[in-house]
Amino acid sequence: MVEESFDGSEAGTPESVWRAWQHTYPAADLAGCRDMVVVAPHPDDEILGVGGLVSTASAAGIDVRIVAVTDGGGSHEGSPTVTREHLIAERPEESRRALTQLGVDVEPIRLGIPDGDVAAHENDVAEAVARVLTPESWCLTTWRGDRHPDHEATARACLTAASRTGVRVIEYPVWMWHWARPDHPDVPWHRAHAVALEPHVLAAKKAAVQEFRTQIAPLSEHPADRAVLPPHVLDRLLRPYEVIFL
Repeated sequence: MVEESFDGSEAGTPESVWRAWQHTYPAADLAGCRDMVVVAPHPDDEILGVGGLVSTASAAGIDVRIVAVTDGGGSHEGSPTVTREHLIAERPEESRRALTQLGVDVEPIRLGIPDGDVAAHENDVAEAVARVLTPESWCLTTWRGDRHPDHEATARACLTAASRTGVRVIEYPVWMWHWARPDHPDVPWHRAHAVALEPHVLAAKKAAVQEFRTQIAPLSEHPADRAVLPPHVLDRLLRPYEVIFL
C-alpha cells in the first residue's frame, strides 16, 4: 500500500481509542453468497481488510477469487535496499503465501496496473473486474472513502463494473482506521457490519500477515525503508472481527 495521503509511520488513531468506543456493529449476513470476488489494490489489502472473511467463506465452500489490481511495486520509493522490480516480484509471492496460511487455494488474477496510478487506469480495472463477475458474484472492494488514491480508484472501478453486471458490492475499509475517529462524520457507520472471526481464523490471519515481510518491518535504518505496516497499524487490522460496508 503506497501513495497514501499520510505517512503510515504516523501513529493515527490508536486501537485503544477504537476499543474504548465499544460500538456495536450489526452482524453481516452473508448467507446468500455463493461466489465471492475480492478486489485488492495491492498485495495484502485482501488479507488486511477481509482475510478472515475470505478464509471463512472458502472453508464454507464459497467460490473465492482474488483480483490483484497492482503488484505493489511502489511501497518503498527511494529505498537503497529494494528496487521496484524486486517488490513487483516479491509482493505477489507474499500474498500467495498469506492466502495459503488462510487455507485459501486460489491463484490471484493480476491486472498489472502501476502501483500508485490506479486512477489513471480506472476504466481498464472496471472492464477487467466486469469480466470476472458472474450474475451470482458478490464483489468485495476497498472502501471508496478510504483516503488512499489507489483504494478509492479501485472502489470506483468496482462500482462501475457492478453497475454493468448488476452484482452486489461490499466495501471494506483499511486505512480508515488510521485517520478516522469514533463517530467520524465522513464514515458511513449506518452501513457498517461486523464479521466475527473464530479464534482459529484470527490465528490464521495473524500468521498470514507475517508473510508480508517487505511491509511489516523496516528493511534498513534508511527512512525510505520504514515499515509500511508497523505494529500500531496492524493492531487496528487484527481484531477478532472485520468491518464491512453493506
